[in-house]
Amino acid sequence: MTPTNQGSIRLFRLAGIDLYLHWSWFLVAYYGISMRAGRYPSMTWNVLEYLSLFGIVLLHEMGHSLACRQVGGHADRIVLWPLGGVAYVDPPQRPGATLWSIAAGPLVNAVLIPVFFLLATAMGASGLAERAPNVLRLVQAILFINVGLLAFNLLPIYPLDGGQILRSLLWFVVGRAWSLIVATVIGLIGVAALLLLAILVRSVWLGILAAFILLNCWSGLRHALHLVRVARMPRRPERSCPTCRTSPLAGAFWTCGNCRHRFDIFEEQAVCPHCGTAFPAIPCSDCGQAHPFAAWSPPTPPADSPEAPSLLPSTGPVGRDE
Repeated sequence: MTPTNQGSIRLFRLAGIDLYLHWSWFLVAYYGISMRAGRYPSMTWNVLEYLSLFGIVLLHEMGHSLACRQVGGHADRIVLWPLGGVAYVDPPQRPGATLWSIAAGPLVNAVLIPVFFLLATAMGASGLAERAPNVLRLVQAILFINVGLLAFNLLPIYPLDGGQILRSLLWFVVGRAWSLIVATVIGLIGVAALLLLAILVRSVWLGILAAFILLNCWSGLRHALHLVRVARMPRRPERSCPTCRTSPLAGAFWTCGNCRHRFDIFEEQAVCPHCGTAFPAIPCSDCGQAHPFAAWSPPTPPADSPEAPSLLPSTGPVGRDE
């Protein structure tokens, strides 16, 4: 349950990434700026402080997007909304690639913290803080915003960055499906603690945020259980994906987009036996990459392992199956 660009305003395009701002952001921005009244002698500083939060979240999400592209993934849009930002990233289905794509966001905040700390310290040592107290207050606010965002995002609660980092690390050890199960179960425990905290401090905003995290965590757990079921399905050991080297599923898991009949795309050599429609490429059920039928060569284990690659399911629909 994440925001989409529907109901959002496209602000600009940066480095090939479209930035959208959800309409509800303006309502929360008005409320947030109003609550800051009295912190500064002029409302202009209140606006600048809130826009700083906007900018920091944007830099955080850009970190995710650019890191995802660096490892060969797909990232083309960011949506900012009242609960923060969402970078739509699709990294290669490898633990290392996923780990870097997720960790790059908090890393941006980790880099900004010492920068603004040194800036605030230098302003105090030079006497500039006395001549421009509002500037110092703004710099300190930006510092605290970065610290808060970093600390919250690193909580091991899926789908927060900390939870996804935990999942990526577990992926190296227990595989793709079980790493997601463990991360989401830990996330459910963590979100229960957040809900309890929201009740104790009577924070509506924290309760809304916890409910949003809960829905996404539950969705992740359901998907993880689906991955386990798919992993147990029969495979075709005589072929493997050119990208991830895993064997494809064996069975009628593809639906022809023309006649809507289900068939085994490998048994029929990428041609629908019912209507004759030819499929130029077959998407992998594990990594999602599509390759021509002829490119699906016999599987080869990794160079550093005598075993065949793990057979784990995809995060999305298998082929054209709906």
